[in-house]
Amino acid sequence: MNIYCKTLFLFAITLLGCNEKKVEGKAKEEVKLKGSIIKSDFGSTPDGSVDLYTIANERGMKVAITNYGGIVQSLMVPDKTGVLLDVVLGFDNIEGYLGEHPYFGAVIGRYGNRIAKGRFTIDSLDYDLATNNGPNHLHGGDKGFDKVIWTAEQSMSGEGFPQLKLRYVSADGEEGYPGQLSVEVVYTLTDDNDLRIDYTARTDKTTHVNLTNHAYFNLAGVDGDDILNHEMKLEASKYTPVDNTLIPTGALAEVADTPFDFSSFTKIAKGIDADDRQIKYGGGYDHNFVLDEPSMALPFVTVRSHESGVIMKAFTTEPGVQFYTGNFLDGTINGKGGVVYGKRSALCLETQHYPDSPNQKDFPSTLLKPGETYRSTTAYRFQVMPSL
Repeated sequence: MNIYCKTLFLFAITLLGCNEKKVEGKAKEEVKLKGSIIKSDFGSTPDGSVDLYTIANERGMKVAITNYGGIVQSLMVPDKTGVLLDVVLGFDNIEGYLGEHPYFGAVIGRYGNRIAKGRFTIDSLDYDLATNNGPNHLHGGDKGFDKVIWTAEQSMSGEGFPQLKLRYVSADGEEGYPGQLSVEVVYTLTDDNDLRIDYTARTDKTTHVNLTNHAYFNLAGVDGDDILNHEMKLEASKYTPVDNTLIPTGALAEVADTPFDFSSFTKIAKGIDADDRQIKYGGGYDHNFVLDEPSMALPFVTVRSHESGVIMKAFTTEPGVQFYTGNFLDGTINGKGGVVYGKRSALCLETQHYPDSPNQKDFPSTLLKPGETYRSTTAYRFQVMPSL
């Protein structure tokens, strides 16, 4: 190659490299943060200091999450007048969450819901867990994932939405569960007003995993009336009946012609005090519903409040949802702004596998083995009812 050709060749390569850098730089600029995330101090616990992360999207919706328990501390959504309304129960400061409370807004693990008599068997080995709910194990035990400090990382989704990544490593034997479990929970706030929660987990020993979030929703606002006038439509033709300790019997029962039928919009008040053995066992609704078609494309439930005009739709990959109507709230808890949380002042829709699955061979399995990855996703979408 003569000196002229060599020079021309090198110039062409240089020019191509510059063009590649421009294209690469352009691609990076195309994904911008669609919202914001702000970290602030939220106080301290005996295990260390904790932070509060406030995520906002470009439509004005906001969610505040603390790395203590992965708790959704507030969820501000627009009502029918355009005013932001907080729709989840909780406390103004960390001190409230350190006292006794019914898992307000927290990540629940290792196992959401109840396990009969706090026992299960894996590969002929028996495991004993805390019995912290009458004779049964509930929500991970005495110190579940709701009471630990998670490692937090501010991030951005591939679409540019702000998100908070929380990580926790549960030691082998913690609360009686086998295996070291590495867990990640990612909260993402989208411009569809979706609060999306993605869970992943891996273990080094076969174990049981069933993660969920325990937000208490009142679509009329945390200082509003109870949820009895909320209307709900739930895509579930069956539910799992329970015994008097709220452990499933193993049967799947049809909801048709029972107080559990929410196949069309129905006021929660309609069947909550029905003369029905199952309702009496729960003091209202505290039951797992078997979802007809879990999907992230179609909502499994729609809840609406005519008072505020707020609609909540939820989507999930999980086979079931625990519908709970705050039956054990008794007015002894003062929440945000000093509001007293009385009976049925909120509802929960905890997406999950069925209660007591480790002891129910016909239920979808919650076993996680080494080399496998547990994955679960749920999203809560908030809208405003159209004007009549």
